[in-house]
Amino acid sequence: MSSQALTKRSTLFPSLFDDFFKPWREWTTDFNGGRSLAELTVPAVNVSEDKESYNLSVAAPGMKKEDFRINLEGNVLTVSAETENEKEEKNEKYSRREYNYSSFSRSFNLPESISKEKIEAHYEEGVLKLKLPKNEDAKKNGKSVQIAVK
Repeated sequence: MSSQALTKRSTLFPSLFDDFFKPWREWTTDFNGGRSLAELTVPAVNVSEDKESYNLSVAAPGMKKEDFRINLEGNVLTVSAETENEKEEKNEKYSRREYNYSSFSRSFNLPESISKEKIEAHYEEGVLKLKLPKNEDAKKNGKSVQIAVK
């Protein structure tokens, strides 16, 4: 019986805090163009490898391809983006104008086995996809090696 009481109490407090912070959370979501504060961080990146290339997928919904800047300097690939939103609302009793600016930058150290001049980038459905083709030496020598743990 005491475990039921603890369970009921633990669900009461999150509800109380959720209700308390709800107006503030709605205001920040509205102010940030429909994005919550949790979404205003650096986007997630998935990295995968196949025989021909390395592939990066950057989750960046709500952006346009023109917002991105991809720069390669030496062996450092930098993916960055900037967006600006302006929202104006007028009513007979009030006028509200909001402005939002957000940006991010992610850098990756690339291996020597990348054909830098053949890197491709595509943005569709909220995901920026980069294909980093391997050079011919890497494709030929791409043998898998098992390393023993000591």
